[in-house]
Amino acid sequence: MNRQLRLTRLLELVTAQGFVTIDDLVDSLEVSAATARRDVEYLANQQLLTRTRGGAMANATSGEIPLGMKATKRSREKKAIAAAVAAQVKPGQVIALNGGTTATACAYEIGIATAAEEAFTRTPLTVVTNAVNIANDLVVRPGVRLVVIGGVARAQSYELIGPLAEPMLRNIDIDTFYIGADAVDPQRGLYTHNDGEAAINSRLVQAARHTVAITDSSKFTTSAFAHICNISHLAALITDNGISDEQLAALQERTEVLLVDPAANNS
Repeated sequence: MNRQLRLTRLLELVTAQGFVTIDDLVDSLEVSAATARRDVEYLANQQLLTRTRGGAMANATSGEIPLGMKATKRSREKKAIAAAVAAQVKPGQVIALNGGTTATACAYEIGIATAAEEAFTRTPLTVVTNAVNIANDLVVRPGVRLVVIGGVARAQSYELIGPLAEPMLRNIDIDTFYIGADAVDPQRGLYTHNDGEAAINSRLVQAARHTVAITDSSKFTTSAFAHICNISHLAALITDNGISDEQLAALQERTEVLLVDPAANNS
């Protein structure tokens, strides 16, 4: 297990259990006690958990795994979702992407797709985003016209949030908003950990003619604090085939669902 995956797993354990001992981490992560202590110290210095005598405990930010650590999780599923999104975009279209690892994967695939088709050079795809990492990836793409909404950057997600975005969001018209989320409840809707992100994402939903959720199947078995929108606000939801039959049926009662197969995408 590489270090990024190990740190992510450590945070997941602390978040799920509230408190873990060094011995717990040695057993769960299959590392030495010295490595477990170093990892705890590193995450405590990042204020992602609280170090205690003999272990670690969750704090207010433990549930928010930084984007860089999440990037390696379920990468096959996210790549398959991203390929499905890239296949949908058309020259001249206006789309929006929020932050997160799935949206970042989508931006990467969209960048490749627009570069491969000459039509995008003549009539660029417009991408509206509040994620500075996505903006950095797409600004060099000649087939993409990039629009970045204003705000204050969050280090956890690289998303711009706050009232500075509001004037722009009142004056733009988006064809399709591809929205990632930290958690999905088939009955109650999409959620994220931060209320500031939820507010901007909700405003993007309002600005878009169509909203399509992009989320891997693990998001259906977790929860998050801030509500973004109901499933009824979605034109569609793209996820992988790891979703349960019960979850799929509940979603299909409320919106169209596109299932992708990570194995087929990576074969």
